Amino acid sequence: MSPGDAALPRPRWLTGRRAAKALLWAALIVAAAVVANVAGIYLVGSVARWEEWLAAKAGYFLVWRLCLYGGTAYGWIWMRRRLLTREPDALEARRRLVRAEIAGVVAVLALEVSLWMQG
Repeated sequence: MSPGDAALPRPRWLTGRRAAKALLWAALIVAAAVVANVAGIYLVGSVARWEEWLAAKAGYFLVWRLCLYGGTAYGWIWMRRRLLTREPDALEARRRLVRAEIAGVVAVLALEVSLWMQG
Protein backbone atom coordinates (compact mmCIF):
# COMPACT_ATOMS: atom_id res chain seq x y z
CA MET A 1 0.00 0.00 0.00
CA SER A 2 1.51 3.32 -1.00
CA PRO A 3 1.42 6.38 1.27
CA GLY A 4 -1.17 8.03 -0.99
CA ASP A 5 -3.67 5.20 -0.55
CA ALA A 6 -6.12 5.65 2.25
CA ALA A 7 -7.22 2.63 4.19
CA LEU A 8 -10.92 1.95 4.03
CA PRO A 9 -12.58 3.05 7.25
CA ARG A 10 -14.39 0.40 9.25
CA PRO A 11 -18.11 0.80 9.67
CA ARG A 12 -18.96 2.25 13.08
CA TRP A 13 -20.84 -0.85 14.17
CA LEU A 14 -17.73 -2.99 13.67
CA THR A 15 -15.63 -1.03 16.13
CA GLY A 16 -15.43 -1.05 19.86
CA ARG A 17 -18.35 -1.82 22.11
CA ARG A 18 -20.94 -2.30 19.38
CA ALA A 19 -19.05 -5.17 17.78
CA ALA A 20 -18.38 -6.76 21.16
CA LYS A 21 -22.03 -6.43 22.13
CA ALA A 22 -23.20 -7.94 18.83
CA LEU A 23 -20.79 -10.86 19.19
CA LEU A 24 -21.90 -11.42 22.77
CA TRP A 25 -25.58 -11.52 21.76
CA ALA A 26 -24.83 -13.93 18.91
CA ALA A 27 -22.85 -16.19 21.26
CA LEU A 28 -25.66 -16.12 23.83
CA ILE A 29 -28.27 -17.07 21.23
CA VAL A 30 -26.14 -19.96 19.94
CA ALA A 31 -25.45 -21.11 23.51
CA ALA A 32 -29.18 -21.01 24.33
CA ALA A 33 -29.96 -23.13 21.25
CA VAL A 34 -27.28 -25.67 22.20
CA VAL A 35 -28.52 -25.84 25.79
CA ALA A 36 -32.14 -26.30 24.64
CA ASN A 37 -31.17 -29.16 22.31
CA VAL A 38 -28.95 -30.89 24.87
CA ALA A 39 -31.68 -30.59 27.52
CA GLY A 40 -34.27 -31.95 25.09
CA ILE A 41 -32.08 -34.91 24.17
CA TYR A 42 -31.46 -35.59 27.86
CA LEU A 43 -35.18 -35.42 28.71
CA VAL A 44 -36.37 -37.76 25.95
CA GLY A 45 -33.41 -40.12 26.16
CA SER A 46 -31.89 -40.10 22.66
CA VAL A 47 -31.26 -37.98 19.60
CA ALA A 48 -33.69 -40.08 17.53
CA ARG A 49 -36.51 -39.59 20.04
CA TRP A 50 -35.69 -35.86 20.25
CA GLU A 51 -36.02 -35.59 16.46
CA GLU A 52 -39.33 -37.49 16.61
CA TRP A 53 -40.61 -35.14 19.30
CA LEU A 54 -39.59 -32.09 17.25
CA ALA A 55 -41.36 -33.48 14.18
CA ALA A 56 -44.50 -34.25 16.21
CA LYS A 57 -44.61 -30.71 17.60
CA ALA A 58 -43.80 -28.94 14.31
CA GLY A 59 -47.22 -27.25 14.19
CA TYR A 60 -46.67 -25.61 17.56
CA PHE A 61 -43.27 -24.37 16.44
CA LEU A 62 -44.88 -22.90 13.31
CA VAL A 63 -47.36 -20.97 15.46
CA TRP A 64 -44.48 -19.80 17.66
CA ARG A 65 -42.50 -18.58 14.63
CA LEU A 66 -45.55 -16.79 13.22
CA CYS A 67 -46.00 -15.00 16.56
CA LEU A 68 -42.33 -14.01 16.52
CA TYR A 69 -42.65 -12.73 12.95
CA GLY A 70 -45.74 -10.73 13.92
CA GLY A 71 -43.97 -9.18 16.91
CA THR A 72 -40.94 -8.40 14.79
CA ALA A 73 -43.14 -6.77 12.11
CA TYR A 74 -44.90 -4.66 14.74
CA GLY A 75 -41.55 -3.53 16.17
CA TRP A 76 -40.21 -2.84 12.68
CA ILE A 77 -43.20 -0.64 11.80
CA TRP A 78 -42.81 1.27 15.08
CA MET A 79 -39.08 1.75 14.48
CA ARG A 80 -39.66 2.72 10.83
CA ARG A 81 -42.06 5.53 11.74
CA ARG A 82 -39.65 6.92 14.32
CA LEU A 83 -36.69 6.70 11.95
CA LEU A 84 -38.49 8.44 9.09
CA THR A 85 -39.52 11.35 11.33
CA ARG A 86 -35.92 11.83 12.57
CA GLU A 87 -34.04 11.49 9.28
CA PRO A 88 -33.31 14.72 7.40
CA ASP A 89 -33.28 12.90 4.04
CA ALA A 90 -36.50 10.88 4.22
CA LEU A 91 -36.24 9.63 0.64
CA GLU A 92 -32.83 8.03 1.15
CA ALA A 93 -33.89 6.61 4.51
CA ARG A 94 -37.00 5.13 2.91
CA ARG A 95 -34.86 3.50 0.20
CA ARG A 96 -32.54 1.97 2.80
CA LEU A 97 -35.50 0.68 4.78
CA VAL A 98 -37.11 -0.88 1.72
CA ARG A 99 -33.86 -2.69 0.92
CA ALA A 100 -33.68 -3.98 4.50
CA GLU A 101 -37.35 -5.01 4.40
CA ILE A 102 -36.89 -6.93 1.16
CA ALA A 103 -33.80 -8.67 2.56
CA GLY A 104 -35.67 -9.56 5.75
CA VAL A 105 -38.67 -10.97 3.92
CA VAL A 106 -36.44 -13.00 1.59
CA ALA A 107 -34.52 -14.39 4.59
CA VAL A 108 -37.73 -15.40 6.41
CA LEU A 109 -39.16 -16.96 3.25
CA ALA A 110 -35.93 -18.88 2.65
CA LEU A 111 -36.03 -20.19 6.22
CA GLU A 112 -39.68 -21.23 6.01
CA VAL A 113 -39.31 -22.82 2.56
CA SER A 114 -36.28 -24.81 3.73
CA LEU A 115 -38.24 -26.00 6.81
CA TRP A 116 -41.23 -26.87 4.62
CA MET A 117 -39.05 -28.85 2.19
CA GLN A 118 -37.45 -30.80 5.05
CA GLY A 119 -40.81 -31.89 6.42
